[in-house]
Parts: sequence; C-alpha cells; structure tokens
Amino acid sequence: MAASKPVEAAVVAAAIPGSGSGVGGGSATAGPGTGGLPRWQLALAVGAPLLLGAGAMYLWSRQRRRRETGGRGDASGLKRNSERKTPEGRASPAPGSGHPEDPSTHLEMNSLDRAQSAKNKGNKYFKAGKYEQAIQCYTEAISLCPTEKNVDLSTFYQNRAAAFEQLQKWKEVAQDCTKAVELNPKYVKALFRRAKAHEKLDNKKECLEDVTAVCILEGFQNQQSMLLADKVLKLLGKEKAKEKYKNREPLMPSPQFIKSYFSSFTDDIISQPMLKGEKSDEDKDKEGEALEVKENSGYLKAKQYMEEENYDKIISECSKEIDAQGKYMAEALLLRATFYLLIGNANAAKPDLDKVISLKEANVKLRANALIKRGSMYMQQQQPLLSTQDFNMAADIDPQNADVYHHRGQLKILLDQVEEAVADFDECIRLRPESALAQAQKCFALYRQAYTGNNSSQIQAAMKGFEEVIKKFPRCAEGYALYAQALTDQQQFGKADEMYDKCINLEPDNATTYVHKGLLQLQWKQDLDRGLELISKAIEIDNKCDFAYETMGTIEVQRGNMEKAIDMFNKAINLAKSEMEMAHLYSLCDAAHAQTEVAKKYGLKPPTL
Repeated sequence: MAASKPVEAAVVAAAIPGSGSGVGGGSATAGPGTGGLPRWQLALAVGAPLLLGAGAMYLWSRQRRRRETGGRGDASGLKRNSERKTPEGRASPAPGSGHPEDPSTHLEMNSLDRAQSAKNKGNKYFKAGKYEQAIQCYTEAISLCPTEKNVDLSTFYQNRAAAFEQLQKWKEVAQDCTKAVELNPKYVKALFRRAKAHEKLDNKKECLEDVTAVCILEGFQNQQSMLLADKVLKLLGKEKAKEKYKNREPLMPSPQFIKSYFSSFTDDIISQPMLKGEKSDEDKDKEGEALEVKENSGYLKAKQYMEEENYDKIISECSKEIDAQGKYMAEALLLRATFYLLIGNANAAKPDLDKVISLKEANVKLRANALIKRGSMYMQQQQPLLSTQDFNMAADIDPQNADVYHHRGQLKILLDQVEEAVADFDECIRLRPESALAQAQKCFALYRQAYTGNNSSQIQAAMKGFEEVIKKFPRCAEGYALYAQALTDQQQFGKADEMYDKCINLEPDNATTYVHKGLLQLQWKQDLDRGLELISKAIEIDNKCDFAYETMGTIEVQRGNMEKAIDMFNKAINLAKSEMEMAHLYSLCDAAHAQTEVAKKYGLKPPTL
C-alpha cells in the first residue's frame, strides 16, 4: 500500500462556522468540509486512490496510474499531452477500418483514394494557415468518401472541425465533431475538440460530458483534458451554488457543532456562562452563581437559551435587545452575528460585526472577537488580504487576547506561512499555557512543514511533539486526531486507529472523527464494509454532518454507484454552510452525473474499487 499524501491543512480556522463540525475544541481535523483549505484542494485518501480537486472522480484514477508506472510516464503519454491543433491522416483504429483487398472494390477504392487526396491537399492548406481553402478540400473529401467508410469519413469531419476551430467558428466545430463522433463513437480528438467548442459556446453540461468521456478513454493521462474537466466543474458548481445559496432556507447546525465551535474561544464574552455580574449591582457579591433572568433583556434571554441548547430562538431574542437599544446591544449584535454565521448567512452577519467593531466604547474583547469572526468569514470567502487585516487589527487593539493568535495561526497555515503560524501559536501558548488546542495545532504545523520538506529528522521531532502533547493533555481530543493523521502519513495505521479510538472515547458524539476512522479502514485494510459502517455511524450521530455525506458520496462514485453518490452529494449540498462549500459539492455531483451520462452514451466507465 502506497503511503497517503498528507491531508493539506488539517487545522481549520475554527472561527469559520462553515468549516465543518470539527474535532476537539472546535477545530476539525482534515477533510472536505473541515475548512483547512478550500474544499476542492483537500486530499482524501481512500484505499490506494487519491482524491483531489473538484473533479475528484477523475484525479484518483490518474494518481493510481502514476503509482503503477512509478511516475515515469511513457512516450504515448507525452504525445497525448501535446496540443491538438493539427489535422490527421487517419482516425483511431477501429474494427473493420482497413481497405478491402477484393478487386471487385476497385471503384470504391478509387473514390476513397480521391477523398484521401483531397484531404491531403486540405492538410497542406491547413499547415500554411489557409483555413478557408482547407475547409473546401475537407468538404470535397467528405463528398467523395464512400458512406460506409465510417472511420475515414469521421477523420475528414474532424479535420474540417480543426479548420473551423482556427477560424473560431465554434458552432461549425461542434457540428462537424458531432458527425465524427456519430461515425466513430470513441474518437478522442473529435470528442475533445467538441468539448472545447461547447466551452466557447457556454454549453457547460455538454462540455463536461465530452471531456469526461475523453478523460476515461485516455486513462486520465492527458493534462489538457483534466484541466478542462476541473475548470468546467468549478464553473458549473459556482453557477448552481450562487442560485441555490441565494434561495436556501437557513439551517441551524447540530448542537455538537455549535458547542465545538464556541469551545475554540477562551476570550469570547458572549459564550461564557451567565453570571450574577451580568445582572444588577446588588448581586455582584454573589459573583459566579447562575443567573435567574428577571430583567426584560432579549440578550440575557438569548444567553439562557444558549445554556438550554435552544439555539433556534437566539437570533430573535438578540434582535429584541438591538431594537430596544438595550444596555447589552453590543453583546447582542455579536451573538446575533455569530448565529448568522452558524446558519450560513454571512450577508446578515457582516453588518452586525461591522457595528461591533466600530463601537469604540464597547468592551475591547467584544471588538476583538468580532474582528476574529469577520476575518475568518473573509478567509472562507477567499479574501485573504481582508482577513489578514482584521486579524492584525484584533492583535493591535487586544494584544493579550489568546484567541487572536490562535485563530491567526490557523489563518497563516491556510496561507502556507508556517513559521508565522508557529509564532502565533507560541504567543497563544504564552498567554494561555493550558491551551491544549494551540499546542496540538502547533505540532501539526511543524509536522506539515517537515513532511512537505521531506525532512526526516524534523518529522521525527514533530511526532515526538505529538506524544508530549497527548501526554500533557490526555483529555484533548484534537491532539489525538491530529496525531492520527500524522501517523497515517507515516503508514503507522494501527497506532493511528488507536488515536482515533481515544478521540472517540473523549468525544463520542463527534461525527467527524468517525468519518476519519472510516477512511482509515479503507486505506489501511481496504475494508470497505467497515469504512462505510463507520461513516454511516457518523450520520447516525449527526444527520447534519455534510462531511459524512460528501465522503459517502465520493466512495460510492469509486464503487460505481452513481445514483447513490448523487443522492449523498445532494444531501451534503442542502447542509452546506457557505456558497463556496456548496459550489464544491455541486462540482462533485455534476461529475457523477456526467459519468452516468457517458456510461449510457458510450458504455464507458472508469475503474471502480
């Protein structure tokens, strides 16, 4: 079994509610939906294959082929990677494509020979850049060619399409390529040229189907077709997500997700338990006792609902406090913004966060927390400059706030600024030495740096660091989960499995851990049944875990169960917490749809598990 590549950025910016349910203190270990990198850049090891990118269904097969050939490639592969611009003499070999040798076919041969002569003349014009003359010659070849000579005739149509392509006559390109494919259904050049024409004509669905067929026929070895597949999948995903997200019904995440999210903050006033100090002056001598809410305060009622895990009522109660301009207005704005983020409504969250940040008289920790959350929101929206500005401003106004450095450290990991990330984690640890989460994530940052740099001594030092963290903080589930991923990279599968078990013992209601443990079974033992059992368990624990549905869908694609895969992806789409996540999921769903259509049309299916 080949070693899996490390999952890029197993550390999630936990202040991004759309980043996934997380492991431990609100910070998920890697995987789609757990927020490390944009989701289509996350690698997901499933058995020998490697999934990567919006076109995951394509790339896993390509990676496997590379491992089988030792990454050497071959001359035919290099040839396939060359730009397809020139016309050709013959189409791909097909049964019955040879010329008859019976003398009785002499007239037919003469007709075919004249057609070939016209085609050869067209090729000369084509190479000279005289595309109109080339088209005339190819048209003559088509008219002369015997109708039963399918392969030759398909070549002439494809060559004429190549000339039309040079003139950017995309409709004619598509029409001629369609004729070529009708005559020779597995004609790679014609399929790919038609895919490019469909792209120019903005026929994304048709483009995707053609390029999917090309990818399968070429064994996922041609970079051009792979890139076009990925490009059109992303475009389709963004297009569909934009419309769906605009009209989606807000969905509250699971209680486990919400608690995990808030636990990633230590200096967040709004997530602290209600105290007597929040009430009236005469009760301040009983600091620390639970507050029985008697004031007519929407914010305090919202806090009580938080303790009762009655999350659906929080936004409305905060709105009452804000509308009344009560004394807890700043806190209510921040709490409402946080729950807007949790339900995936960043547009509603931003004005509230902006107001808190601009309230100079507000508690500095409220303003810093709002900056962290807005910065994390910007990162999720792929605006790293705005994100960095907010984190730096938070550090300026509240330099003793450990949360700022913790979450900025995660941002730096996403930006591949590992040394700066480690420095931020160190500062967080200095301010809060008991922060197990920051120490575990610092270890993972150092491990990732060592792994990508292929530095064996640093890898061993990082692994030793993990051991020290779990020894010092045996109750930190995140430490075990991140260590498990590093162990998986090192092919220490048995020990990784033990770490996931310890994580589950600490947090038995964390669905994400079950998904990772399930994936480990597939990679380690190729035990598909056990892997699917664990992922199903994740869904049983949290039926709002989009990561579990996405992973299940991806596995079903590799098993060839396209209908079930599409159903899983659609469930994940309905649970997506951001437009970006939704776009990624639509890309996966569209890839599965395309393979289904290609299988129907051409009988082509990629290898399955």
